[in-house]
Amino acid sequence: MNRLLNSNGAGFHTFISMNKAFFLCFLLSILAFSCTKKEANLTRKTSGEINTIAVIIDDPLWNGEIGDSIRNKFASPVIGLPEEEPMFTINQYPVKLLEGFAMDNRAILVIKKESKKSFTIRKNQFATPQNSFHISGKTVAEIVELIEKYSPKIIQSIQQGEILESQRIQTKSALLFSMIKKQFHVSLQVPSEFELVMQKSNFIWLKKNSSSGSSNLLVYQLPLTIIKHNAVSSSIQIMRDSIGKYIEGTEPSTHMINDKGYTPYFFKTKLDNQLTYETRGTWQLQNDYMSGPYINYTIIDFPNKRVLVLEGFCYSPSKEKRNSMHELDAIMQSVHLFKNNTFTPHKH
Repeated sequence: MNRLLNSNGAGFHTFISMNKAFFLCFLLSILAFSCTKKEANLTRKTSGEINTIAVIIDDPLWNGEIGDSIRNKFASPVIGLPEEEPMFTINQYPVKLLEGFAMDNRAILVIKKESKKSFTIRKNQFATPQNSFHISGKTVAEIVELIEKYSPKIIQSIQQGEILESQRIQTKSALLFSMIKKQFHVSLQVPSEFELVMQKSNFIWLKKNSSSGSSNLLVYQLPLTIIKHNAVSSSIQIMRDSIGKYIEGTEPSTHMINDKGYTPYFFKTKLDNQLTYETRGTWQLQNDYMSGPYINYTIIDFPNKRVLVLEGFCYSPSKEKRNSMHELDAIMQSVHLFKNNTFTPHKH
């Protein structure tokens, strides 16, 4: 009897040991799978068109007040364009597709009806680089309240991410124009499709032609005294009209001027940590019908005792202009100023 008990006891302990070993192997395999999945997500690259948002929301919410709020905030018109174009292109998907191809978007907005009212931002949740914004609430009113409250923060984050993505793309084909560095002591990531149109003392004009028109980049410098600090916005408009004489049309006596029919948008910002005035508006050719949008960055470069101006404008009468202006904006925001520049005043 004792021998039988001893024999069964040994078998029991062996059974327990085998189960422990099996459980340990199972646990290790789960951990390995989790780590592998996490690593795969981290190495997965985002894709998609510039200025596009994936909105993960079920149809009943999308077709109601919540969807209206999202469209009002994220598809509002881009400022400074002559015709209305949405700030972002919105692609809507139901929540069940969250594990699908929508995960590859750089910007994801997830809206759910849940018991907890919350707003969270997750970096590189499914791929990289990526920002996913999660909003939930018990009622429609709670969700709309969170959208209204946090949309400025979400928009700013997405816009910064899209500028970085454009700069990453531009870096692949960027040319460091030696003339820009030599004349202005700055570096700019300018795609190789841009070609030199005109180079004068303290002025350079680059252009990229396309089937629908052209994208243009101006770089020039002027004395600090050109900007009147009690009338900065009007000083920039006068400066633009003065420089516009270089941008001539095909017809005689036509050159670029400010479009007097539109009041430009004016902001104070920073580029390369320097005080900068940002102006967005529309240009036109005097005595002609050509016109289009522009973005002007007037950098107050105190260390080098000058005003450095970067301006991007496009002419695309039959096409949307949002993404062309975004590309020019990304180029200008890549600027880096070097010190110890010897500035020679502009000759008019």
